[in-house]
Amino acid sequence: ALLINLTISFVLIPHVLEKPIVVSLGGWSPPFCINLVVGPLGIFLATLISGIGFLVSVYAVSYIKKEPTQKYHMLFLLLIVGAIGIVLTGDIFNLFVFFEILCISSYALVAYNKDKDGTEAAIKYLIQGSIGSSFILIGIALLYGFFGTLNMADIASRITSVEPTYLFISLAFLITGFGIEAAVFPLNAWLPDAHSSAPSSVSAILSGIAIKTGVYGIARMIFTIFNAGSILTFIAFLGLLTLLIGEMSAFRQDDIKRLLAYSSIGQIGLIVFALGIATSPGVFASLFQIVSHTLAKALLFLAAGYMIYKVGSKNITSLNGVGKRMPLTSFAFAIGSFSLVGLPPFAGFMSKLSIVYAAIQVKKPIFLAFIAIALIATVIEAGYFFKIVQNFYFKKGENIDKITETS
Repeated sequence: ALLINLTISFVLIPHVLEKPIVVSLGGWSPPFCINLVVGPLGIFLATLISGIGFLVSVYAVSYIKKEPTQKYHMLFLLLIVGAIGIVLTGDIFNLFVFFEILCISSYALVAYNKDKDGTEAAIKYLIQGSIGSSFILIGIALLYGFFGTLNMADIASRITSVEPTYLFISLAFLITGFGIEAAVFPLNAWLPDAHSSAPSSVSAILSGIAIKTGVYGIARMIFTIFNAGSILTFIAFLGLLTLLIGEMSAFRQDDIKRLLAYSSIGQIGLIVFALGIATSPGVFASLFQIVSHTLAKALLFLAAGYMIYKVGSKNITSLNGVGKRMPLTSFAFAIGSFSLVGLPPFAGFMSKLSIVYAAIQVKKPIFLAFIAIALIATVIEAGYFFKIVQNFYFKKGENIDKITETS
């Protein structure tokens, strides 16, 4: 099913680049109907979601063995449905509905192993996610009260007709709600537990896809609906703070999955910072960083999951020397690490270079200071990833002599 979905996404790309596809439901025309809008950005993100979803689902076929496996795959498909719906809908209430589909399936998948850590993490995620969903619903209700419509294009065309103070209240609710799913600081308390306790295939999809939908929601509200250029410097600062907190927290971790989870927080901060630059090169750099992070972090979680499965421990020191016993998996982890850090010729190098270029083009001293801080965070990131990869190959591990890649 996911392969068919991916194929359809590729087939639609040339048609959408020529002319966006608008699907109206219920026999009514916009803005009275619920509609789906497949534009260039939507088809780009839908193809990315379908591709990563397909690859992770192939991994999960043999990785997920705990019964009932059919419930896992059902929830996984629901998560993909929610993510694709978020990027294709033209109706703000439908955006909330698809967002809820993604979140509820994510809560269940985090607790899939039914162990203490996973259940506790899922409950934390559920509580904070429910608060975020409530904030989004309140923001949507305020917009409906102002405009009497739920069509995003219709709201955007009439946004200047309402007092800015009232709009700010609605925008604050919406950004806070989507910010929880995006794990923007200080709304990221749920993510380290959820990503580290979930099955690795779930961690890959949460980090690669789910948290990006939160970023998409924030960007959609700021740029498409509210045209809120006045808060973008604050958004850039918030992204930079998230980047620093995530990378410094990751540096202190002993659990490989928890380290990757905090690294995801840092990368989300970098993406949000690029959005806050608020120029065409900045938005391009943000999208580029979304792609490079999605591919690299999904690869890292899947590789780490296989190592943990073989070694039987998530502790970083227990993986010392695994490079000689599991060369292909270790090589895959190294490739993902180098891309995230931004080493040439990997995709992460070009995406981070695009962010630096976009910030320099703004020609504001504050953004030059922001870039300097972001580069310091990248050095911290390089420190812990290089150390892990070095230990894979150059440190002798204990109790790994009988481990092989295939047995």
